[in-house]
Amino acid sequence: MAQLARIPVTLAYAASLVAVTAVLFALGPETQDRVVLAASTNLHNLRHGHLATLVGSAFVTDAGPMYAWLPGLMCLLAVAELMWRSSRMLLALAVGHVGATALVAIGLVVAIDHGWAPAEVSRDIDVGVSYGAAGVLGALTAAIPRSWRPVWIGWWLGVAAGVAAAATGFTDIGHVVALLLGMLLSARLGRPCGWTTTRGVLLAIASVFGLLLLASSELLIVVAPVAGAVGGVAGYAAGNAFGGRQADHL
Repeated sequence: MAQLARIPVTLAYAASLVAVTAVLFALGPETQDRVVLAASTNLHNLRHGHLATLVGSAFVTDAGPMYAWLPGLMCLLAVAELMWRSSRMLLALAVGHVGATALVAIGLVVAIDHGWAPAEVSRDIDVGVSYGAAGVLGALTAAIPRSWRPVWIGWWLGVAAGVAAAATGFTDIGHVVALLLGMLLSARLGRPCGWTTTRGVLLAIASVFGLLLLASSELLIVVAPVAGAVGGVAGYAAGNAFGGRQADHL
């Protein structure tokens, strides 16, 4: 119970997702489709000034059965909240969700105006927690122990590069943007709390969830881990080289 008291935002957010999903299910598929469309942060809604979708879309999902992804999301949010406390975890969630949405929208405007993407993409459904979750994942970077941090950074930069190279839609790019925003933000979050066995287990589960979140297609589930492994090895080598140079100066 003491641990649960330390993750109020995680529990409240998960409860909100369950409640909204249950209500929409009870109202039927037609109502659910209308709500999803209205809450979407697609370019059409944003261009028409529906800025409330930046908040509402984080509580409406179309990602399939909740039992398949909610436990992983809770582990991710929980370990971030335990390491960074509630306010900083919430900041990372907001930066990932809103920041990635805004940057993707700008990119889509440019792509549509130059004929690189069809105009119909402006009405694509874009709801859910994935951008925010990717931002939180990236924000864990500065909390990783210093000896493992180069491998962590290399792995996720490799995954991000693989996803960007083999992206099948703007959502994949949004995940990469959110992850990078979170990694940049992590340097400004201050001193994290200490690691425990429980937090380590949560991080392991959160990392698997994060990989599946970013690698959202059959192609990406192959490309992303390979690219991540290459990045992790590069990060390990860079960390050793940097550590060796520091030792030489002592």
